[in-house]
Amino acid sequence: MKRTGVLIVLLMFLTGCSGESKVLDRGMELRAKLQRAAQTNFTADITADYGDKIHTFSMNCQGDAQGNVTFTVTAPESIAGITGTVADGAGKLTFDDTALHFDLLTDEQLSPVSAPWVLLKTLRSGYLTSAGMEGEQLRLTIDDSYEEDALQLDIWLNEADLPVRAEVLYDGRNILSLAVTDFEIL
Repeated sequence: MKRTGVLIVLLMFLTGCSGESKVLDRGMELRAKLQRAAQTNFTADITADYGDKIHTFSMNCQGDAQGNVTFTVTAPESIAGITGTVADGAGKLTFDDTALHFDLLTDEQLSPVSAPWVLLKTLRSGYLTSAGMEGEQLRLTIDDSYEEDALQLDIWLNEADLPVRAEVLYDGRNILSLAVTDFEIL
Protein backbone atom coordinates (compact mmCIF):
# COMPACT_ATOMS: atom_id res chain seq x y z
CA MET A 1 0.00 0.00 0.00
CA LYS A 2 2.82 2.36 0.92
CA ARG A 3 4.54 1.68 -2.40
CA THR A 4 1.39 2.43 -4.35
CA GLY A 5 1.02 5.79 -2.58
CA VAL A 6 4.65 6.70 -3.33
CA LEU A 7 4.22 5.73 -6.99
CA ILE A 8 1.07 7.85 -7.30
CA VAL A 9 2.80 10.89 -5.75
CA LEU A 10 5.84 10.38 -8.00
CA LEU A 11 3.62 10.07 -11.08
CA MET A 12 1.76 13.26 -10.18
CA PHE A 13 5.05 15.09 -9.66
CA LEU A 14 6.50 13.96 -12.98
CA THR A 15 3.30 14.83 -14.84
CA GLY A 16 3.38 18.35 -13.40
CA CYS A 17 6.99 18.84 -14.46
CA SER A 18 6.16 17.65 -17.96
CA GLY A 19 3.35 20.21 -18.26
CA GLU A 20 5.61 23.07 -17.14
CA SER A 21 8.29 21.93 -19.57
CA LYS A 22 5.80 22.06 -22.46
CA VAL A 23 4.84 25.68 -21.78
CA LEU A 24 8.51 26.65 -21.39
CA ASP A 25 9.20 24.95 -24.73
CA ARG A 26 6.50 27.09 -26.36
CA GLY A 27 8.23 30.24 -25.10
CA MET A 28 11.59 29.00 -26.35
CA GLU A 29 10.09 28.13 -29.76
CA LEU A 30 8.83 31.71 -30.09
CA ARG A 31 12.32 32.97 -29.23
CA ALA A 32 13.87 30.78 -31.91
CA LYS A 33 11.36 32.01 -34.53
CA LEU A 34 12.09 35.64 -33.64
CA GLN A 35 15.84 35.09 -33.83
CA ARG A 36 15.47 33.61 -37.33
CA ALA A 37 12.96 36.20 -38.53
CA ALA A 38 13.86 38.78 -41.14
CA GLN A 39 11.07 41.04 -39.88
CA THR A 40 8.24 41.35 -37.39
CA ASN A 41 5.20 43.60 -37.75
CA PHE A 42 2.65 44.51 -35.11
CA THR A 43 0.47 47.23 -33.66
CA ALA A 44 0.87 48.28 -30.03
CA ASP A 45 -1.44 50.31 -27.84
CA ILE A 46 0.87 51.57 -25.09
CA THR A 47 0.05 52.91 -21.64
CA ALA A 48 2.85 54.61 -19.69
CA ASP A 49 2.15 54.89 -15.96
CA TYR A 50 4.15 57.56 -14.16
CA GLY A 51 2.24 57.14 -10.92
CA ASP A 52 0.78 60.65 -10.98
CA LYS A 53 -0.13 60.68 -14.68
CA ILE A 54 -0.81 58.23 -17.49
CA HIS A 55 -0.06 58.62 -21.21
CA THR A 56 -1.62 56.38 -23.87
CA PHE A 57 -0.76 56.17 -27.55
CA SER A 58 -0.74 53.67 -30.43
CA MET A 59 1.99 52.68 -32.87
CA ASN A 60 2.53 50.52 -35.92
CA CYS A 61 5.87 48.75 -35.44
CA GLN A 62 8.38 46.85 -37.55
CA GLY A 63 11.31 44.94 -36.11
CA ASP A 64 14.26 43.85 -38.24
CA ALA A 65 16.73 40.96 -37.95
CA GLN A 66 19.27 43.17 -36.12
CA GLY A 67 16.78 44.02 -33.37
CA ASN A 68 15.97 47.56 -34.52
CA VAL A 69 12.36 48.74 -34.32
CA THR A 70 10.86 51.43 -36.54
CA PHE A 71 7.47 52.85 -35.67
CA THR A 72 4.78 55.24 -36.75
CA VAL A 73 2.51 56.78 -34.12
CA THR A 74 -1.14 56.30 -35.14
CA ALA A 75 -3.02 57.76 -32.14
CA PRO A 76 -3.89 60.09 -30.61
CA GLU A 77 -4.45 62.26 -33.66
CA SER A 78 -2.42 65.13 -32.16
CA ILE A 79 0.82 63.10 -32.53
CA ALA A 80 -0.18 60.71 -35.36
CA GLY A 81 2.36 60.44 -38.15
CA ILE A 82 5.48 60.83 -36.01
CA THR A 83 7.98 58.14 -36.96
CA GLY A 84 11.06 56.86 -35.25
CA THR A 85 13.62 54.12 -34.84
CA VAL A 86 14.91 52.50 -31.67
CA ALA A 87 18.15 50.54 -31.91
CA ASP A 88 19.98 49.10 -28.93
CA GLY A 89 18.48 51.64 -26.56
CA ALA A 90 19.17 54.69 -28.74
CA GLY A 91 16.43 56.38 -30.73
CA LYS A 92 15.68 58.80 -33.51
CA LEU A 93 12.40 60.63 -34.10
CA THR A 94 11.18 62.24 -37.31
CA PHE A 95 8.35 64.77 -37.30
CA ASP A 96 7.08 67.84 -39.12
CA ASP A 97 5.30 70.33 -36.89
CA THR A 98 4.74 68.22 -33.78
CA ALA A 99 7.41 66.99 -31.38
CA LEU A 100 6.95 63.81 -29.37
CA HIS A 101 7.98 64.17 -25.74
CA PHE A 102 7.41 61.77 -22.88
CA ASP A 103 9.12 61.94 -19.51
CA LEU A 104 11.61 59.12 -19.02
CA LEU A 105 10.88 56.11 -16.81
CA THR A 106 13.14 53.75 -14.80
CA ASP A 107 15.40 56.33 -13.22
CA GLU A 108 15.38 58.50 -16.37
CA GLN A 109 16.58 55.69 -18.66
CA LEU A 110 13.56 54.45 -20.65
CA SER A 111 11.22 56.31 -22.99
CA PRO A 112 7.68 54.92 -23.44
CA VAL A 113 8.19 54.86 -27.24
CA SER A 114 10.91 52.24 -26.75
CA ALA A 115 8.39 49.75 -25.26
CA PRO A 116 8.03 47.75 -28.53
CA TRP A 117 11.84 47.52 -28.79
CA VAL A 118 12.05 46.30 -25.17
CA LEU A 119 9.35 43.71 -25.91
CA LEU A 120 11.16 42.27 -28.94
CA LYS A 121 14.62 42.44 -27.33
CA THR A 122 13.36 40.62 -24.25
CA LEU A 123 11.54 37.95 -26.26
CA ARG A 124 14.68 37.38 -28.36
CA SER A 125 17.29 37.31 -25.61
CA GLY A 126 15.88 37.81 -22.12
CA TYR A 127 16.08 35.41 -19.20
CA LEU A 128 12.89 33.31 -19.12
CA THR A 129 12.10 32.91 -15.42
CA SER A 130 8.68 31.25 -15.55
CA ALA A 131 5.82 30.16 -17.79
CA GLY A 132 2.28 29.03 -17.13
CA MET A 133 -1.21 29.00 -18.52
CA GLU A 134 -3.78 31.68 -17.65
CA GLY A 135 -6.99 30.47 -19.24
CA GLU A 136 -6.28 30.03 -22.94
CA GLN A 137 -3.17 32.24 -22.91
CA LEU A 138 0.42 31.34 -22.10
CA ARG A 139 2.04 33.81 -19.69
CA LEU A 140 5.81 34.20 -19.83
CA THR A 141 7.82 36.09 -17.24
CA ILE A 142 11.14 37.26 -18.66
CA ASP A 143 13.88 39.53 -17.32
CA ASP A 144 15.35 41.79 -20.01
CA SER A 145 18.91 41.16 -18.79
CA TYR A 146 20.93 39.39 -16.14
CA GLU A 147 21.63 42.69 -14.36
CA GLU A 148 20.40 43.44 -10.85
CA ASP A 149 18.15 46.27 -12.12
CA ALA A 150 16.63 44.21 -14.94
CA LEU A 151 13.21 45.06 -16.25
CA GLN A 152 10.73 42.23 -15.80
CA LEU A 153 8.23 41.59 -18.57
CA ASP A 154 5.06 39.56 -18.22
CA ILE A 155 4.04 38.60 -21.75
CA TRP A 156 0.82 36.82 -22.72
CA LEU A 157 0.73 34.69 -25.87
CA ASN A 158 -2.39 33.60 -27.74
CA GLU A 159 -3.10 30.05 -28.93
CA ALA A 160 -0.80 30.65 -31.93
CA ASP A 161 2.00 31.56 -29.46
CA LEU A 162 2.13 35.19 -30.58
CA PRO A 163 2.24 38.14 -28.13
CA VAL A 164 -1.10 39.80 -27.38
CA ARG A 165 -0.25 41.69 -24.20
CA ALA A 166 2.77 42.69 -22.14
CA GLU A 167 3.52 44.52 -18.94
CA VAL A 168 6.92 46.05 -18.23
CA LEU A 169 7.79 46.16 -14.54
CA TYR A 170 10.59 48.12 -12.94
CA ASP A 171 11.41 47.60 -9.29
CA GLY A 172 8.16 45.60 -8.95
CA ARG A 173 5.95 48.38 -10.38
CA ASN A 174 4.08 48.18 -13.70
CA ILE A 175 5.36 51.16 -15.71
CA LEU A 176 4.34 50.22 -19.26
CA SER A 177 1.51 48.11 -20.68
CA LEU A 178 1.21 47.01 -24.28
CA ALA A 179 -1.85 45.61 -26.03
CA VAL A 180 -0.42 43.90 -29.13
CA THR A 181 -2.43 43.11 -32.27
CA ASP A 182 -1.67 41.82 -35.76
CA PHE A 183 1.68 40.30 -34.71
CA GLU A 184 3.44 38.75 -37.72
CA ILE A 185 6.78 36.97 -37.96
CA LEU A 186 8.18 37.14 -41.49
